[in-house]
Amino acid sequence: MLEIKDITVKYGKSIAVKNVSIDIPEGNIVTLVGANGAGKSTILNSLMGIVPVADGTISFMGEDITGLATKDIVRKGLVLVPEGRHLFPYLSVYKNLQLGATQRTDRQGIAEDLEFVCSLFPKLRDRSKQKAGTLSGGEQQMVAIARGIMANPKLLCLDEPSLGLAPIVIEEVGRKIKELNEKRGTSILLIEQNVHLAFGIADYCYTLQVGSLTAKGCVDEMKQNDAVKKAYFGG
Repeated sequence: MLEIKDITVKYGKSIAVKNVSIDIPEGNIVTLVGANGAGKSTILNSLMGIVPVADGTISFMGEDITGLATKDIVRKGLVLVPEGRHLFPYLSVYKNLQLGATQRTDRQGIAEDLEFVCSLFPKLRDRSKQKAGTLSGGEQQMVAIARGIMANPKLLCLDEPSLGLAPIVIEEVGRKIKELNEKRGTSILLIEQNVHLAFGIADYCYTLQVGSLTAKGCVDEMKQNDAVKKAYFGG
């Protein structure tokens, strides 16, 4: 579905990501884990056309999308839920969700997706008229994910959805991401520092350190990898 092949990303003369390759099969949850500054968000931003790729290619559904404008990438079905949520705090939950569907014209599909996100996140139905900025951090993250779903993504990219959330809320968000994947078949790229969340819901995992991949494999294999256990689980 998505193939990132040998990409290098630079900020000026500084190399942020070097020769990174990632494959995301259709219908899978794939996670990219690493510490702050490892280059995770840089990879995601290059995928979305926000940051230019210095070398390598990015293909989606068999089409080379390297260098495309962000709006054109979104039209092809790649949708980003950014780190920090970036909601419109003075707009209602409902208005924020509507903004996710601005590039769509299929009214019936929009209505069905609105019903789906409200069934996936029941709290949003109860708070539909409430200003997004007055919600708790966990509820805001649910709105952000739901807004992404409203864009009808083929691949939903989630950047640090656990950031700033309490452990019990992180568990709930993880369950909802898994439920989205199972019920809708939506492919997901999960960028995370929280390895317990990432390894708990993903099918396949890549680890990143200082801009380079250090390991990859299915989650069960990665949990048994000595280097991964030492780096992310304290031995």
